Amino acid sequence: MHLGNGIICPVTGIPMLAVAAGTAFYAFKHAKKDFTNDKILPTITLTTLIFALQMINFAIASTGSSGHIVGAILLSLLLGPYVAFLAMCAILVVQAVFFADGGLLALGCNIFNMGFLACFVAYPLLFKPLSERNKPVLGAILSSVAALQLGSVAVVIEGALSGTIALSSILSFTGLMQAIHLPIGIVEGVVTGGVYAISKLVSTKNLSIGFGAMSILLGGFISQYASQKPDGLEWSLLNISDSVVSQTQGILYNISELVQAKTAVLSSMTPVLGNITGILMVSAIMYVLCLTMNSKAVKVDAK
Repeated sequence: MHLGNGIICPVTGIPMLAVAAGTAFYAFKHAKKDFTNDKILPTITLTTLIFALQMINFAIASTGSSGHIVGAILLSLLLGPYVAFLAMCAILVVQAVFFADGGLLALGCNIFNMGFLACFVAYPLLFKPLSERNKPVLGAILSSVAALQLGSVAVVIEGALSGTIALSSILSFTGLMQAIHLPIGIVEGVVTGGVYAISKLVSTKNLSIGFGAMSILLGGFISQYASQKPDGLEWSLLNISDSVVSQTQGILYNISELVQAKTAVLSSMTPVLGNITGILMVSAIMYVLCLTMNSKAVKVDAK
């Protein structure tokens, strides 16, 4: 569901960057209130696990398409929505800047579609009520499905506002996006529910070690066997290709492409080396972020 620069024009992309930045500041202020030292390791390792999981595209039977787990709901379940949103920001920034996975102009849209809607809409409205009724696994599944469906609708709206999707094809594009992301959401929901259930049976330390080990295994080995079929967004666009007008004109687009070509150094490495380096980058960013959230202002009494 990673939108590229060609799908989003500056008129849509820049305001969405502002929305993402404002939400990140809001999330940081709230996360900082009760973030403690014991949360640092699980926050880092779970974020790297989600980063690695997003590398693993799995084929969707009988469609010619593929999908991957987004992970924002799982992050919200285990870390809370505020830290989860910040973790998604770190993941998506590293992907866009260092892998050219998602455009820089579209970064705000991607953060909103995959982070905001999951952490601040699907999680509180679906998971929390069901969890309070002692149905957390069902809540994990339904909120995961809802998060992807909401994200896919947001993609349609952003594409239409950018002038990429012809008005006559909006309904067709919406139907394709909803249909292809439904099975992806179900798979993600089952995985999310399973990991959440396991997390209740395992100590935080062992869980963190497991998350870290799985990140390296997924990024360094299993990612080599990921499906090469187009993902749900690419598949949907291919099916309405006659109605798609790429937004590739203008100075801001050119600057964005030029900057990304210079920064996307990990995309030119071998997949294994690039993936492991990316995991280390995400770890470093989250470590600094965790230290910042964990720092408490010290009041000095005037004498």
